Amino acid sequence: MRAILKSWEISSSALRAERVRINTIASNLANINTTRTPEGGPYTRKEVLFEAKPIYEKFWYENKMFLRPLVFHIFYLPDFIRDRIEYNLRETKIPVDYSFSKVEVEGVIEDPRPPIMKYEPGHPDADEQGYVAYPNINPIEEMVNLISAQRAFEANVNAINVTRQIANFALEIGRRT
Repeated sequence: MRAILKSWEISSSALRAERVRINTIASNLANINTTRTPEGGPYTRKEVLFEAKPIYEKFWYENKMFLRPLVFHIFYLPDFIRDRIEYNLRETKIPVDYSFSKVEVEGVIEDPRPPIMKYEPGHPDADEQGYVAYPNINPIEEMVNLISAQRAFEANVNAINVTRQIANFALEIGRRT
């Protein structure tokens, strides 16, 4: 059951992260011609930074090795059984697999590329030479990023659905026996 919940946690964190990415891309596309912002100057393209965060479980830490407990209530066992389990754990040194990571949004950063200068002397935001600063947003690049984010979102929805089907099959097997 923990594996199913862990799978849902990983996929749902990716869904949240991709939603932020899709909203940021939509904001970039919506402001492609914005030459004046409250901060002054043209709109600045934004990007989302993702970070992989390991999913921690309850574990024992010994000799710089993370050991998973076999039984959470090991201290309620008789001493000779508890000692034997602890000895076997020390001998095997089962590490926690850090490949189980969830996705979190580290932040939304502004693109450092300079704005595109276009000569439009009649524009209200033109400078003394007649140039207007437009956001450096490439609509093709944004659409490719949007398609990538949508496919990642769909893949995580499918992962959640498959995990749900596996859980249902496991429950069905339990009912038959």
